[in-house]
Amino acid sequence: MILDEIVEKKKVRLVAAKEKVSETEMKVLGEATTRPVISFYDALAKPGLSIIGEFKQASPSLGNIESKIDLDERIRQYNGAVDAISCLTEEDYFHGNVDYFKYIRSISELPMIRKDFIFDEYQIYEARAIGADAILLIVAILSPMRLKELYDLATSLGMDVLVETHDEEEMQIAIDAGVSIIGINNRNLKDFSITLETAKRLSKMAPDDRVLISESGVMGEEDIKFLAGCDGVNGLLIGRAFMEAENPKELALSWKQAFDSKE
Repeated sequence: MILDEIVEKKKVRLVAAKEKVSETEMKVLGEATTRPVISFYDALAKPGLSIIGEFKQASPSLGNIESKIDLDERIRQYNGAVDAISCLTEEDYFHGNVDYFKYIRSISELPMIRKDFIFDEYQIYEARAIGADAILLIVAILSPMRLKELYDLATSLGMDVLVETHDEEEMQIAIDAGVSIIGINNRNLKDFSITLETAKRLSKMAPDDRVLISESGVMGEEDIKFLAGCDGVNGLLIGRAFMEAENPKELALSWKQAFDSKE
């Protein structure tokens, strides 16, 4: 499965990273960071639809993504329309890195999530050091115990955590762990197929006090209207549609209007 391949390559890169900056040094950097955290949770939990606008240059399912606008213009538009920003820092399959994250952090005051394949404390300390307000933890690559350990570390550093799920079993693990923000990825990791029915099905499992984020699959207004009818869905993480749009700000604002006028 592609997820296993990504994690294995990440492990190799992590060894190299620790040779440049030791685990002890990275922990000191993370704990010594004084930049105030911007609440990712508050940005998503407010009334109405919240949107996380993503920056990524490639993905295993799409290959390279050709953006119609440059990075500065993208973030300028995101600043005027979305509620948070997601930046991929995975190098091999998404062509991201921490330098992109740090640059976006320098030109945006929105809460930012480091989206990567995180399984080691080092990555969490690094996330705090580069200015992340939140991190992504993927249930599919972590044991329930490991998930809780990494979740507790991130929150102890002041960051929020988006915990990603793909099916009922993973959803129950996230619920049992007591996480505040649950992501429902509508993409099947085995064959890359997407169905928004996943969000509709899994959202019914979540307690009312959790923030639910639908990930993947939004390409048009009909998708927005469908998700507006899913119980408890508070927000959307949108990557491809924004990356391919000439005017993501206009798109985000129109989709917010469509979602909020669902009645």
